Amino acid sequence: MTDRIPGFSTLAVHAGAQPDPTTGARATPIYQTTSFVFNDADHAASLFGLQAFGNIYTRIGNPTNAVLEERVAALEGGTAALAVASGHAAQVIVLQQLLTPGDEFIAARKLYGGSINQFTHAFKSFGWNVVWADPDDITTFERAVSPRTKAIFIESIANPGGSITDIEAIAAIARSAGVPLIVDNTLASPYLIRPIDHGADIVVHSLTKFLGGHGNSLGGIIVDAGTFDWSKDNKYPMLNEPRPEYHGIRIQETFGNFAFAIACRVLGLRDLGPALSPFNAFLILTGIETLPLRMQKHCDNAKAVAEFLAGHPAVASVSYAGLPGDKYNNLARKYAPKGAGAVFTFNLKGGYEAGVNLVSNLQLFSHLANVGDTRSLVIHPASTTHSQLDDAAKIKAGAGPDVVRLSIGIEDKEDLIADLDQALKA
Repeated sequence: MTDRIPGFSTLAVHAGAQPDPTTGARATPIYQTTSFVFNDADHAASLFGLQAFGNIYTRIGNPTNAVLEERVAALEGGTAALAVASGHAAQVIVLQQLLTPGDEFIAARKLYGGSINQFTHAFKSFGWNVVWADPDDITTFERAVSPRTKAIFIESIANPGGSITDIEAIAAIARSAGVPLIVDNTLASPYLIRPIDHGADIVVHSLTKFLGGHGNSLGGIIVDAGTFDWSKDNKYPMLNEPRPEYHGIRIQETFGNFAFAIACRVLGLRDLGPALSPFNAFLILTGIETLPLRMQKHCDNAKAVAEFLAGHPAVASVSYAGLPGDKYNNLARKYAPKGAGAVFTFNLKGGYEAGVNLVSNLQLFSHLANVGDTRSLVIHPASTTHSQLDDAAKIKAGAGPDVVRLSIGIEDKEDLIADLDQALKA
C-alpha cells in the first residue's frame, strides 16, 4: 500500500468495507439481528459504560450500518457519522443534543417543506424555537442571533428551488456567534459539495435521496466534522456536563473530535430510537457505490432540461443555478463546479391550474413526493409538499402556486425533453 489518499470514486466503493472475516463475502453482509453476544461479563460492562467500542443492540449500532456510517463520513470529510431511520430523524437527533426548552436555532427560510413544518410545529412541543433568516440576505442571519441561539441550519442546495447557499458566509456568522453550523447536504451530495470544506460543523442527509439513489429505502445520517469546540463554554450540557447514565463521563472530554457523533448515538438514538434497518443500510451502501456516475448524469441531464424549459413559450421562468444568468450561478460555480444538482423549479404562465395539469399529463416523469431517484420525478409543491403553508409563505419558500419541481433522473435527456414538451402542449 502507498500513502496515496483515495479518490472520491474509490471511497464510494470501498470506504468502511472489508471482506467478511468469517465467510470471505466481498459485499457487506446484512447483519439482520437485534442483538450481539458478549465475550463475558466484563466485556458487557465495558460496552455499556462506553469504555470499549462494540455491538450491543441494533437500535444503537449494527455492523452493516457501521460500514455505511464510515463511508459517508469519508465522503464528506468528517470524523464520524451516525445512520438513522430518516432525514427527519437525523434533524431531531442533532438538535436534541444542542437545544434545551426555550432555546433557539436559526434556519434558512428556503428549506424542504417538511423541514419547515417540523421546525415550525413539531419542535414547539420540545420547547425549541426556530428563527427564520433569508439566505439571499446574509445580514438576516446576523440579526437573528440572540443569547438563546444554539445553532444555525441551512441547506447547501435548497429544496425545492435548487438555489445555492453561501455556506462560507453563514459559517463565519456561526463562528462569530459561537454556535455550530448544520448543513443539510441532501440535494448536493458530497460529490457536488462538501460543506465541511466550507466551514460546516455538522452535516445531515436524507439517505433516501441521492446517496441511496434508487427510491427503494428510507434513511438519514449525521456527520460530525470534528471542528467545533464543545468545551469552550456551558452552552451544550449534553456534551460538556457529566452524564449520570455513563458514570459521570463528559462526552466532549472523553471522545474529542468525534464527541458529537457519539452523543447523537448514546444520548439520542439510544433513547429516542429511530434506528436504521440493516437491510436499508445495505441498499443505501449499494447505491453509494455508483454515486459519482449517477450525480454527473443527473446534473448533465438537468442542465439540458432546464435549457429546454427556459426557451419554451408556456414557461415564465426557470430557476436553475446551472444556467448562465441565474441569480445563483456565481455561487454554483464556486461551490458546485461539477454541476448545480438535479432538482430545480420552473414557473408556468398558467399559474396553479397549469401546474396541476402539467403533472397530470406527463408520462415518463413520475408524479410523487421524492427526489434523488434514478427515475425523473415531478411534483407541484403548492398542492402537495408545501400545501400546509399560506400563499405568502409558499412564495418565500420558493413554492408559489405556479411552481413545478423536477428531480431529473438518469434517463436519456432527449426522452425527458420530449415528455415535457408533449405535456406542456397538452
